Amino acid sequence: MSATYEVITVAHAVQQSVAPVFLITGVGSILSVLSTRLARVIDRFRTLDESEEELNPDRKSEMLILIRRSRWIHWAITLCTTSALLICIVIAALFIGSELNKDPSGTISIFFSTAMLTLTGGLVCFLREISLSMGIIKLR
Repeated sequence: MSATYEVITVAHAVQQSVAPVFLITGVGSILSVLSTRLARVIDRFRTLDESEEELNPDRKSEMLILIRRSRWIHWAITLCTTSALLICIVIAALFIGSELNKDPSGTISIFFSTAMLTLTGGLVCFLREISLSMGIIKLR
């Protein structure tokens, strides 16, 4: 009977961890988009920086916007990665609590709430970066 109880307990922990795993997948997709955007910003900055022509005000202005965009993307990546790590801790806490026969709900609620706040912060940074990128279009 004890082995059956343990299997049911572990199965329950697996069921509880499915939603956070899907959340990690979503955050991973966001991180992929952010790193692609960062690579494009860096490539554009290098192109402008290595240009042989004289540094005119438009080019200098675009380079300054690219620097600001890279900072916002950096913060978005940092916050989203932190969110994913916190979600991993939530999943680990579910299994550890199940294995130790302890109630990890307090720990889980703190880490999950913090994960959602950091994800929200990352998405806000992403929105700001998009806003800056639209400014470059107006600049041209």
